[in-house]
Amino acid sequence: MTLARRLWLLGALVPAMATLAALILAGRLFRYDLEASLDRALLAQAAVESVSLFDGPGQKVHLHMAVSPLVDQVRPFAPQGQLFGPDGRLVMHYPPLLEGESVTDVLVPGAPEKAPELTTRVLPDGLRLREVVVNVRSPHGELYALRLSASLAQVDGSVRSYYRMALSLAALTGLALLALQTTLARRLARRLAAITRHLGLLREGDFSQPPERDVSLDEIGQLRAVLAEATDKLRGARETQDRLIADAAHELRTPLTLMRTRMDLALRRERSAEELRDSFREARREVDRLARLATELLELAAAGRGAWDRQKGNLVEVVTQAVEAARGEAEVRGVLIRLEASAREEAWFDAAGIRQAVDNLLSNALKFSPKGREIHVRLWREQERLRLSVADEGPGIPEGERESVFAPFRRLAGDKPGAGLGLAIVREVAQRHGGRVWVEPGTRQGAMLVLELPGGAPTARAEPRATPPPGDRSPDSVAPTELPARPRVG
Repeated sequence: MTLARRLWLLGALVPAMATLAALILAGRLFRYDLEASLDRALLAQAAVESVSLFDGPGQKVHLHMAVSPLVDQVRPFAPQGQLFGPDGRLVMHYPPLLEGESVTDVLVPGAPEKAPELTTRVLPDGLRLREVVVNVRSPHGELYALRLSASLAQVDGSVRSYYRMALSLAALTGLALLALQTTLARRLARRLAAITRHLGLLREGDFSQPPERDVSLDEIGQLRAVLAEATDKLRGARETQDRLIADAAHELRTPLTLMRTRMDLALRRERSAEELRDSFREARREVDRLARLATELLELAAAGRGAWDRQKGNLVEVVTQAVEAARGEAEVRGVLIRLEASAREEAWFDAAGIRQAVDNLLSNALKFSPKGREIHVRLWREQERLRLSVADEGPGIPEGERESVFAPFRRLAGDKPGAGLGLAIVREVAQRHGGRVWVEPGTRQGAMLVLELPGGAPTARAEPRATPPPGDRSPDSVAPTELPARPRVG
């Protein structure tokens, strides 16, 4: 069933039918109330007439309604009165019978103790009468039967008028609902059709266009806003993926081209054993370069998949292990590494992922640290967040490059050899933990990279920020400790 038909059915037809049923039920209750009011009026009139039938001169029987000064005014709607004698024959009639008119009804009185009897009688012409019969004993002991009859024509007319107005209003309401639901259905169908078309484009891999504009703030408008945000993220992910593939292809093609050139030169003419060894050594270096690149690409892919085993642990232990493992290369380079941290900092994290991120930060710092200088590693808690900073005394990172250095295959001018994936892996690990990484601004010498992680329970992936908020950069004061020289692990 289409949306328009569903809205017509549930928004117009069903409410209209429910309204009609309610009006019919109300009409029945209206008739019942009118007839009950008429019965009460008949009983009240019968009560008055029954106690005053014999209060005339000489206790002569009479009907007060026939001698009322308002008889002309009440005649159109006043009930008819009939008094029957002990033998059941008509004694008196109001209004008076016309000349030549007669009443053949016979009503034998019953016991005065008998309760008034209300009945409905239908005349041959279809007119319905509501009647009440009261038995009365005269002062002389004779029994009389008083019958009052009121026409139900006014009740029937009032009910018919009610039904005409009610059904007319129900029809107008149904038509108005139908028109309203038709307009609403067409509008909703257009909005949903726009979303459907956009989803079709996404299914085909086209992320270039946002969904059609929708200014409404209802659920469909919110869905459109979420879809637009998802489209932007998909477009960004596609661009990042394309850029990553292009950069990876470039990085892979360079060593392959060098290897092929070496091989072509070696095969072009006869070569001595030493020349062939040189060619193989060059090829081996390019193979090692390809292996490192493949390893880093796999690490980046693993970080992006976010297959984490987050457990609560002491982050200081992981950082200490990473620093100790880097000590071997630091001694070769003539660089000192200092760690500044408390004895224990509890957090929820994936040990392997965090270790990879810290290793990459230290590797980056070692790459740019001059001989005889030091690398300062700090770990501290800032409210509910844990921060790890790695500062070197190298050439530093230009202000305009402080965000791009975390993109895959991005290397600064004059950069050391490498694939340019280390800091990209750091950012991916940080985001997957609900944290972030940035280059601390305002460093007078060298570069300081800060990795921030949540200090509480695991959180969803957070968007990175290039720089921390102002006034949020000073680590707590802790006693520095210089690690002893140990051979590099792994």
